[in-house]
This record gives sequence, C-alpha cells and structure tokens, in this order.
Amino acid sequence: MRQGGAPRLGASAGRGALCSVVLAVLTLLASGAHAGAVQVEVSDAAGKPLADAVVFLDSAEARKQVRPLAGVEMAQEKRQFVPGVLVVPVGTEVLFPNRDSVRHHVYSFSPAKKFELKLYSGTPSNPVLFDKSGVVVLGCNIHDQMVGWVLVVDSPHYARTPAATGKVQLDNVPPGTYTLRTWHTRLPVGTPALEQALTVPATGTAMASVRMTGLQP
Repeated sequence: MRQGGAPRLGASAGRGALCSVVLAVLTLLASGAHAGAVQVEVSDAAGKPLADAVVFLDSAEARKQVRPLAGVEMAQEKRQFVPGVLVVPVGTEVLFPNRDSVRHHVYSFSPAKKFELKLYSGTPSNPVLFDKSGVVVLGCNIHDQMVGWVLVVDSPHYARTPAATGKVQLDNVPPGTYTLRTWHTRLPVGTPALEQALTVPATGTAMASVRMTGLQP
C-alpha cells in the first residue's frame, strides 16, 4: 500500500549520510589546511651536516598538546645504553632493561631527573617517570664508560638529524610563533639548547638553519 513512500525515505536517509560524509571530508581538509611544516638544517662550526642534533619547537600551545609515549625503553646492551640518546615528551615512563650478561647500576644526578636503579639484571618492574623537561645524563655505577642521555621535551614537535644531511622536517605543525631549540650531546654540560624564534605558516614550510659552535670533541 505504501510502496511509493519507501523510496523517498531511503533517498532522504541517503542524502543525510552523504551530507555527513561531505562535512567530515571538508572538516578534515580544513584542519589539514591549517598546519604547516618546519624544515631545519643543522651544521657544525665548519658548516658540515651535524648528526644526532635534536630540534624541537616550544610554545605555550605546544606545551598543551604534549602527550606521553607508551612502551619506551632504553636498554643496556654490550655495556652501552641503547639508544645512546633518547628523546621523550614530558610525562613518559621509560623502562631500562638490562640485556647484558653482567649486572648494571643505572643512575642520574641531573636536576631534570634524579634516580637510581641499583645493581640488577633483566628488566626492573617499575619504569622511570620523566616528569620534568630537561637533559638527563645517565651513567652506570659499575661501568664508568657507559654514558647515555634522555632529553625530555615539553613539545610534541621534535626530531633528530640524520648523519647524511643534518636536515629534519617536522610535519603537521599548527601555525604560530615558536622558539626553535637545538641540542646536542657535545654541548658542554649545563649549556642550554640553542634557540631562535620561528614562525610557522598556516600552509607551506618554514625553513631554518642552525650552526652549532662550541661543541666538544
């Protein structure tokens, strides 16, 4: 009896679903349109590409976007910290598994995080919470040659430079004014990261170059 009404209801529902999909796509495109990129080139005092420099963007808005990482480890293998440099956002917990056949005693006296994992093998049951930004220098009380670094950043926008080019790119950065900070393990202990102002556009790429002088051998 009501066969004529059924198609109209189906068409209306179809149009509603189509409108929802279109709105979602437009929202996605709009959000993507308001994010830029940052390309940073880091070199040493001689102008050569510098590997393993850490660059990160700091601002009040960036600090609001920080989220801790999960499942992060800094192992001990062949009497070395692996990785030798670990970069994590504030609030990240890190496990320190010992994969050597000898025991280690991991510690840090750094103001950003003081802790001690007394002589142990295997993986400690409790991770270490890095709840303050800054440079954390690690050592082993048994093996003096073991040195590692945890750089805790109050930003979701960070990267390490590769050896080949010394260049990194940070994508999906909200537009605004930031402080670009650059840090390296060869900076003298206690030296703050180099910094410079940087404006990120709503679209396109902001370019920056950093020359790090005064690095230790």
